[in-house]
Amino acid sequence: MKNFIFISPNFPTNYWLFCRELKKNGLNVLGIGDQPYDELTPELKDSLNEYYKVSSLENENEVYRAVAFLTYKHGRIDWLESNNEYWLERDAKLRTDFNITSGFQVSDIPNVKFKSRMKEFYKKAGIPVARYHMVDTFENCMAFAAEVGFPVVAKPDNGVGASHTFKIENEEQMKQFFDLKWPNTSYIMEEFVNGEVNSYDAIIDSKGEPMFETGNITPMSIMDIVNKADNSIFYILKDLPDDTRAAGRATVKSFGVKSRFVHFEFFRLLKDQKGLGKKGDLVALEVNMRPSGGVTPDMIDFAHSTDVYKIWADMIAFDRSTMPVGKSAYCAFAGRRDGKDFIMSHKDIAEKYHSNIKMMERIPDVLSGAMGNQMYVAVFPTREEMNAFYNDILNCKE
Repeated sequence: MKNFIFISPNFPTNYWLFCRELKKNGLNVLGIGDQPYDELTPELKDSLNEYYKVSSLENENEVYRAVAFLTYKHGRIDWLESNNEYWLERDAKLRTDFNITSGFQVSDIPNVKFKSRMKEFYKKAGIPVARYHMVDTFENCMAFAAEVGFPVVAKPDNGVGASHTFKIENEEQMKQFFDLKWPNTSYIMEEFVNGEVNSYDAIIDSKGEPMFETGNITPMSIMDIVNKADNSIFYILKDLPDDTRAAGRATVKSFGVKSRFVHFEFFRLLKDQKGLGKKGDLVALEVNMRPSGGVTPDMIDFAHSTDVYKIWADMIAFDRSTMPVGKSAYCAFAGRRDGKDFIMSHKDIAEKYHSNIKMMERIPDVLSGAMGNQMYVAVFPTREEMNAFYNDILNCKE
C-alpha cells in the first residue's frame, strides 16, 4: 500500500475530497494539519487513515517531526502534497529532506515560484512575455517606465495571488510604491498588459501528458478586485479554445511538468500591443503548479459533469483515469462584496436562479480579499444566459 501525506487536508474545506478519492483508490492517506482532530468534519475523518495535529503549519520543525513520525510508523512515504500555493515550497523541502521523489524538489522551486524565472520557460514554449525590470532604484524604475510607458505593474517576484501588487501610472505613484513596498522583498516591475486573464487548468500524468483539460476566464483584474475592494467574477469555459490548449501544453513541456494538477495563466490581449501581439493573442502571465484556488475544482466538475478530485487521485494511484467527462456548460462564479447596495437581494437571486445555482455560501475571510464575501456559483448552457446572471447579481442601485 502506498503512503500519501496530505498537508492541510482541512483547508481549503473542499480538499477533503482529494483525500476521499485517494483512500478509495487504496492509498494510506495520512493528514498533517493544525486543526484539532475532534473539529475535523466527519467526511474528512473518514477519508484519512491517520491524522497528526501540529500546533501550527508555519512551524517548520514541528511539521518535519510529524513527517518523521509518520515515516517511522508507516514506512517510506511515496507522495507528499498540499495542492496549495502557500505550502508549495514547504512541500518541496519535505520531499527533498525525506527523499520523496514523486514531486518538486527544493532545486525546482525557483523556476515555478519566481515570476522572473518563469518568463524564460514561457519564452522557450514560444509564448510572448511582458518586458520587465527587477526593482532596484527609483531612477532605474522610472527609466524602465519611460521605456515601456506608464502604467507599469510591480509585485513581489515570489508572491501568492495579487498580494501587494501595484499599478503605477505616474511618477507620484512610483514614489508611493517605493514608500509602501515591503523591505527585503524582491519585486518585479512589468509593462502593463491590456488583457483579460485566460487559464489552462489540467491534470498531467507521469509522462507529461494531459489526462484532463479545461480553462477559465477572469474578465476583471484580480489586482483591482483586491486593491479596490470590488466584486469578483470568473467562469469555467464550456469549451477550451484551441490556442489556450496549445499554449498550455507547450508550457507543460517547457517546465517539464509531471504528475500534477496545474493552473497556468495567460493574458488574452484586448487590443494590439507593440512587442506582444495582436488583439486576441495570448501573452504569458504566470504558472501555478497546483489546482486553481477556492471552489474552482467544484466549478470544473459542475461545468463538465465530471469529478476532477477522482481524476487527480486516479493519476496518483494508476497514472490513468476512466472518469468520464459529460455534457459541458459555463460555470459562473460571482463574489459580492459586503456594504454595496445591490438591486437584487440574496432571496431574489435564490428564487430566480434556483435551477441554475450549485453553491451559495459565505466566503472565508482569508479568501475574501480576492473573492468577495458572498459567493454564488451557477451553471448555464449559453454565454448570454451567464451574462444576464452577472448583470442581475452585480447591479447596484444608483
